[in-house]
Amino acid sequence: MDLKTKPLDEQVALVTGGGTGIGRAFAGALADAGARVVIASRDESKLRSAADELNAAAGAERVHTYAFDVRVREQCEALVRHCVEQFGSLDVLINNSGLAVPETVEEITEEGWETVLQTNLKGAMWLVRAALPLMAAHGFGDIVNVSSQAGKHGYADVPSYCASKWGLLGFAEAVRDHVRKTGANVRVFNLCPGLVDVEHTAPDAPPRPGFVHVSNMAKTLRYVLSLDREVVLEDINIYAR
Repeated sequence: MDLKTKPLDEQVALVTGGGTGIGRAFAGALADAGARVVIASRDESKLRSAADELNAAAGAERVHTYAFDVRVREQCEALVRHCVEQFGSLDVLINNSGLAVPETVEEITEEGWETVLQTNLKGAMWLVRAALPLMAAHGFGDIVNVSSQAGKHGYADVPSYCASKWGLLGFAEAVRDHVRKTGANVRVFNLCPGLVDVEHTAPDAPPRPGFVHVSNMAKTLRYVLSLDREVVLEDINIYAR
């Protein structure tokens, strides 16, 4: 099968939660490779600060900001439209927005449960639903979901987080089956990290014991995107020894 390819420096990527932590590392790696990157979250000041620093490091204006709430369907759809209207395509969607509300099983509140599920799972669904038809029509696309080891193992203090990350893996499997059956040139990757140090992020800063340096997430992203179009790594586990 002759699948369409596209150099990374000609691609447009969307990174939710791109102003800090893992998302910021993703945005930096993609910008360094020449891609045009839209970072999106609710915190416009953090987005602007990250974009300024990343563009200065890249020596070009490659990182752009968009303030939105991933929990709102209309805002997710508007974000996808913005990427295509402003930059001509959406080639990489990275579902990175996520949060945890520490509540034991006996303490779960409706507010906590809904906040986590809407942010970590429902928002990703809205974005995929909006982006996938555009990618299929364009003949090219990659969807990267940031799940977690909590998507494979249960932890008593964050049951809603576990449920959301397990759900994200199940949803991704359904999307994979869809693109397989429709023949779309769209790959779906799941990154399943353990603890990632999002505080000590300088290149020469050692991560906390038991944590992965955030740069390793960025390296993993670059690697999976570099694979031949016929190759998909379904779930990538990343954790400290």
